[in-house]
Amino acid sequence: MKTKLVLGFIALLLTCLGLSSFLPKKEWTPLLDKDLSQWETYLSYRHKVGYNGNVPVDAQGKEIAPMGYNPKGQTVFTVVEENGEPLLKVSGEVYGCVYTKQEYENYHLKLKYKWGQHKFDPRKDLLKDSGVLYHSIGKAGVDYWRAWMLSQEFQIMEGHTGDYWSIANSAMDVRAYLPEPPLVNAIASLGQPFLGFGTGTGRTGFCLRSADYESKNNDWTEIELICYGDKSLHLVNGQVVMVLQNSRYVENGKATPLTKGKLQIQSEAAEVYYKDILIKPLTEMPKKYAAYFN
Repeated sequence: MKTKLVLGFIALLLTCLGLSSFLPKKEWTPLLDKDLSQWETYLSYRHKVGYNGNVPVDAQGKEIAPMGYNPKGQTVFTVVEENGEPLLKVSGEVYGCVYTKQEYENYHLKLKYKWGQHKFDPRKDLLKDSGVLYHSIGKAGVDYWRAWMLSQEFQIMEGHTGDYWSIANSAMDVRAYLPEPPLVNAIASLGQPFLGFGTGTGRTGFCLRSADYESKNNDWTEIELICYGDKSLHLVNGQVVMVLQNSRYVENGKATPLTKGKLQIQSEAAEVYYKDILIKPLTEMPKKYAAYFN
């Protein structure tokens, strides 16, 4: 009798395990909640028109300290609610970032954004601007604007979402047409050879996305960032707008692979909202995208 019970239990267990394989798998992990519990904050300066990359100084010429890490009472990054779901509100008036407490490597990130109404100096008369910075390492404030970590940028900007910027001393290779400076920027093209951009390449750290796939009428736009090894893809509303590889940073002429790090979301003088920030791990470059690197 006891043997039959044991065999029956084993059969039931195997049946349950078999059924579990048909249940939907929880692949995506949400990164946004009402408490921003998975993020830290860094705030730099309220930059003025004419900023030249130097640390700002007061009337006596003394350097002004940035607001710094996790300043108390900050209202640049807050969580608001819309239709019962959390939205990250970035007010924009101080340059800086929220950045993940955790580092990520080999992943698929997706999120949605839309613009608010407000803009601030030094971009009041320019396009609304923000961005997602990936493979972020080291201290914040090492870039030109004294606001972000060494990283790679997936730009979010009116008419330019999907552009690439190198942040600080990073570099990357992009499938793109040759630029013709000073009048013509490099433009990504999925069938072109890889060109280097950023530190040590002899080119600026900027490349335009291949096309504009942003949503119209300020509806939510979805972006996706796919990173595996030293390779990455920028997608806007499901369309690949840039193919990148050989992610690295350069110090004293030596290039070091840059393939993992924290995620940063920028505050860059424009009000913007983010939602549905989700991430899942990858064990390979998804097959539907692997051919872009051949």
